Amino acid sequence: MSLRALATAAALGLSLFGVAFPAHAEKVKVTDVLGRTVEVEAPVQRVILGEGRQMYFVAALDREDPFKRVVGWRDDLPKADPDSYKAYLARYPQIAKIPTFGGIKDGAFDIEQAIALKPDVLLMNIESKVASDEAQLVDKLASLGIPVAYVDFREKPFQNTEPSMRLIGKLFGKEKLAEDFIAFRAAEIARVTDRLAKVKDLKRPLVMMERAGGYSDDCCMSFGNENFGKMVDIAGGKNFASDLIPGTFGTVNPEAVVASNPDVVIITGGNWGAYVPGGAWVGLGPGSDLIEARRKLVNLAQRPAFAQTKAVKDNRVHAIWHQFYNSPYQFVAIQEMAKWIHPELFKDIDAGATLKTLHERFLPLPYEPGYWVSLERK
Repeated sequence: MSLRALATAAALGLSLFGVAFPAHAEKVKVTDVLGRTVEVEAPVQRVILGEGRQMYFVAALDREDPFKRVVGWRDDLPKADPDSYKAYLARYPQIAKIPTFGGIKDGAFDIEQAIALKPDVLLMNIESKVASDEAQLVDKLASLGIPVAYVDFREKPFQNTEPSMRLIGKLFGKEKLAEDFIAFRAAEIARVTDRLAKVKDLKRPLVMMERAGGYSDDCCMSFGNENFGKMVDIAGGKNFASDLIPGTFGTVNPEAVVASNPDVVIITGGNWGAYVPGGAWVGLGPGSDLIEARRKLVNLAQRPAFAQTKAVKDNRVHAIWHQFYNSPYQFVAIQEMAKWIHPELFKDIDAGATLKTLHERFLPLPYEPGYWVSLERK
């Protein structure tokens, strides 16, 4: 469909795929995660996703028809999470026709195309704010009556996940469902934190979190006090890099890892064939080949930073789906990590069952295993 046809469809109040929406939207003021007041006609009917992986939360709120509002999106989902994209494509083949954008931080966002799609709102991740400010993107769109709202599940997810879900719930007219999701997430995290709180003099094993291990030859990208670093703390461990990385993301020296001698090593992995074909990364995600994933994990454990550590000698090396870091599903990762960090305390916790329940209650796709793997066979 041409941009002219898309603009015509927008003027007629149609979705990208010809689905009419009821004309009962009204102007509402919402506050995004940066504290900006944004005026939007809600419920929104036409949305541009500043990142394709924002489908992780869109799907949870529009389970019956997750793409009905999406008139454009960034092109990252097929590259960063091809397994999820293929699953969505198989069920919703029309998504192949949704116009795509490059990243704002890459300078590849097509503002003219965005304008032609006449969105009710553009949803942006906060890590894109500096680049969008430099391009004056928000001001340019605002001058045309297109509001921008910022959400965050990546930079400070344990501060911003709940307000982000509430914001999207308000924009979509799905406030009750958003609160149901928030309550489910909180209850599943509490299954871990409540049990840890009852342990007198809790001993916290030292955990080395490696971000995207094997994505490059370098070692080691890691996490500070947020994201997976915070998940380690919530799961009852001590994050090795908390004192070394001042922000959410950073790198640590391999020699420092060796000297710290971590009790547990956890590596994030995904299917990154689009970025690093044949790379050493651990391929994880829905329906992934766990035999191949474990083979790669074994290889990564033999790198100089890890080979002589207590974690490797005790077979306490694990890999987990990287995209838990950029979605509202972090609670699933917390449960599995708690089991790795305190195996006796959480031996009855089944994170796979929790993830299956998440799919059954909130998501349009059926659950498939493949989100984590361990050095030790179970």
